[in-house]
Parts: sequence; C-alpha cells; structure tokens
Amino acid sequence: MENVKILAIVGMSGSGKSVVVDYLTGKGYPKVYFGGMIYKEMEKRGIERTEDGESEKEFREMIRREEGSDWVVRQVIAETKDLIAAGQRRIVLDGVYSWTEYKALKHEFPKNMTFIAIVVDKKVRYDRVAKRPGRAFDGKAIRERDRSEIENLEKGGPIVAADYYILNNGTIEDVERDVDKILKEIQF
Repeated sequence: MENVKILAIVGMSGSGKSVVVDYLTGKGYPKVYFGGMIYKEMEKRGIERTEDGESEKEFREMIRREEGSDWVVRQVIAETKDLIAAGQRRIVLDGVYSWTEYKALKHEFPKNMTFIAIVVDKKVRYDRVAKRPGRAFDGKAIRERDRSEIENLEKGGPIVAADYYILNNGTIEDVERDVDKILKEIQF
C-alpha cells in the first residue's frame, strides 16, 4: 500500500466537511462515508431516519455501545480495503467522528492517512447550520448536537490531532483553494 493515500475530513457539524468532500469527489476521488454506514445499518434493521436527525443520533450512540465504539470504523476500513483491492490509490473518508476511529485508521493505514480538519468560527457555523436546506438546526439543537458529539463520541480528538486545518469562514472558492494547496503539498 505504499502508493495509496487516504484523506480523512474531520470537523464539527456545519463546519463545511461536505463542501470539501463534494469538491474532492468532483475531482474523481471515491469516498467512504462514515454516516453512510449508520444509514445502511438503520435501513437493514428497519429503523426510519427522522427529519430532526434524532433517530440517527440515537442509533449511532446505541450501536457504538452495543457493538463497540469501533463498529463504524471497522465497516469503513473494510470498504476502504475493498476500494484499494479494486485499484483505487486516492480515497477520501468523510466524517471521522471519534478518537477511537482516528486511532483505528492510524493503526490500519499508518503511512497512508492524512487528516484535514475543517474549522469555522462558532457564530458563522451556527448561522450556516440554521440556514442549510434539509438539515437545519436551531441554536439550541446545534449546541446539543455539539455537546453530544464531543461528550459521547469524542469528536474533538480527531480535530485536534489533524495534520492540516482549513479555516472555513469565507467562500466556497476560498475553501477549494485551501484544499488544492494541501493536495499539492501531500501529492494527493
């Protein structure tokens, strides 16, 4: 796996992770979506996703309690290995949630991983989350989601330990320019 590069995008809800991942997939890089593992398993078990995201949050926390805090990352690792076996050499991971996941990825792919944290001023992030189509949260809901992700999922660890940071207070073009600088630097 010497010439394989895996780019993991981390950040809090509303930071702009999806903007970055969409930009990268638009360049032709395949992605493995952490949340997708949750959605697939919910569907398999006949659990509906609610508009407010509450069913997803409850299921995400429940499956980690029952199957282990590394359940999602085990699925992600398997899917990533399948992509590598199929000949992919550049892969994007969308949504590392926990310190456990971070450590598992670093252990499984020690020389292949690069983590990029997307960060944004809290006020800007909260304003964006309140306005985003389809998944808007009010101030109280986003504060609760932040608390839950930090306390229950240890989401802060991967952000703090990231290799690169992109401050996403500006435009999409600003973020894309910053992504391109990192891609060039790491020869992705």
